[in-house]
Amino acid sequence: MINLSPFLYTWVVLTLAVVILLVKRKTVASHEENFLHVLDGGSPDQPVITHKLDQIDKWGKVLTVIAVVYGVVLGAAYAYQAWIVTSKTGV
Repeated sequence: MINLSPFLYTWVVLTLAVVILLVKRKTVASHEENFLHVLDGGSPDQPVITHKLDQIDKWGKVLTVIAVVYGVVLGAAYAYQAWIVTSKTGV
């Protein structure tokens, strides 16, 4: 039997990274203006905030897909090991 605990810890780290990106996005988005200023040019910080949000969104999507796929594969591995153990013991 393979010890899957290190893989579980890796999945937890990936999931925590996704949660941290979610919190960071909420923090950065709180500084974003919700109004469009057409005539006065808007806030000079708005393009910087938009760029930060785009980067956070990109990494958030990538890490979320990786964490979900990794979690599904890890769950399948746990289920397979449980199936093997129960089939050997006859329970």
